[in-house]
Amino acid sequence: MALKAAFIFIAPNADPAKHRSVIETEQVTLITVGVQNYDSAVKEAVKLTAEGVVAIELCGGFGHSGTAMISNAVKEKAVVGVVRFDHHPGLDNKSGDELF
Repeated sequence: MALKAAFIFIAPNADPAKHRSVIETEQVTLITVGVQNYDSAVKEAVKLTAEGVVAIELCGGFGHSGTAMISNAVKEKAVVGVVRFDHHPGLDNKSGDELF
């Protein structure tokens, strides 16, 4: 059985209905989803677990608080990993915790 995983990135004006892709290999299905804030990320993470995703990686725009929100929303359904930037270059060198 292939691993079903997701990568959620956060960017201004990202729309999960439009900014979504799927890459399938023999062993991994990876879904990428763009969101514009933490609330949208939580909703998408819950939807992804309902689709069978068991591993979610968050982009460096998610700060500690944003990561905790996702982790709490999907606990026991998916594990959460994080790419870490203290100050994300794509978010004016701020943490998502400062912005969202």
